[in-house]
Amino acid sequence: MQKKFNFFILLIALILVGCNETKKVIDVAGSVQLSGTYTVTELSSNMMNSKENQTLTMSAIDKSIRGNTGCNSFFGSYENDLNVLTFTDLAQTEMACEPTIMTAEQAFMRALENTGSYTLKNKQLTLLSKSDRSVLLKAKKNIN
Repeated sequence: MQKKFNFFILLIALILVGCNETKKVIDVAGSVQLSGTYTVTELSSNMMNSKENQTLTMSAIDKSIRGNTGCNSFFGSYENDLNVLTFTDLAQTEMACEPTIMTAEQAFMRALENTGSYTLKNKQLTLLSKSDRSVLLKAKKNIN
């Protein structure tokens, strides 16, 4: 009876380790898929004016994010767990620009701070709110 119990415990442990390794592979694949530079096309349900040129670049190697808010540069980190996406340690330069550009910049940074998940389909990244999964931002992946 003890041998069956030990075998059962060993089997459960192997299954759990296997699931954890599978999750790690999926997380790495998701980060690689997200890697690249994106140009923001929509922010809080408003189409972007091309002069704002808001961009973000994500790197799977160190899970970093950087980009341009239309006025300032920003940088930080991201965590990806299946389709859950969060941005952390966000910081930016502090140049002043026209009021309309600064308003768009604030909306852009708020969108990053409130991101809880994402979708990526046909090279379009959509960031969704962590509170109600509403669309915060849409961006098109740049093709090099």
